[in-house]
Amino acid sequence: MNPELDTLATRLYVTIDDVLIDHPEWAPERPEVGIAPRLSDAELVTLAVIQALLGFTSEARFIRYAHSHLRPWFPYLPDRPGYNKRLRHSGQLLQHVIGYLARCCVSFTDDVWLVDSTPVECGRSRETVKRSDLAGWATYGYCASHSRFFWGLRLHLVTTPSGLPIAYALTGAKTDERDTALDMISFGEFTTVGQTLIADKGYRRASFETELANAGITLIRPALKSEPARATTTCVPSARPSSP
Repeated sequence: MNPELDTLATRLYVTIDDVLIDHPEWAPERPEVGIAPRLSDAELVTLAVIQALLGFTSEARFIRYAHSHLRPWFPYLPDRPGYNKRLRHSGQLLQHVIGYLARCCVSFTDDVWLVDSTPVECGRSRETVKRSDLAGWATYGYCASHSRFFWGLRLHLVTTPSGLPIAYALTGAKTDERDTALDMISFGEFTTVGQTLIADKGYRRASFETELANAGITLIRPALKSEPARATTTCVPSARPSSP
């Protein structure tokens, strides 16, 4: 591990270890009587972050790398099935830690948010649709930016201008972007008074704008032709390329 990654991993481990002492309810449920895991929850999350930072998409390859290069930092390293099982069982822990680390960032309190969604295509053939384990979750939807239908999910994000995710959701392809945005903001229990939300034309709806205004949020989005002005929304002209 290079010195910069070593420093980051050490600081991350210490931070997570301290916050888990303050919030023991974040840890995965375990039997009161049993064998304590040899790899602590703080070490597990640190390993997962190192895997992401090093760009390993294969858990098997990462575990082989860890056994060869990360032994000095981790007294015990599980095999791939054990690592995978621990990660799957620690979903709530990872969410809590991600939220905590995000709130520690200075840009988390930025008074400007960006909201958008992007398709997550999960299959194209009819046979895939019928056989996929995502049936019931994934649906058919339309992607306006690519002018085509797709089968899959839709990833929704609320971020700061610097790119820090504030809230996210993964829904079916047909789920309304505006309803999901309201749910993300409401679920996060954010302080919204004085906040500005920048969106595209797909978020145009009077009731959506009214609900944002009631929460103290000003919406900024591109204006449509002949659209009347609204007190709760700032509409800006659409950016068009100049003629050569």
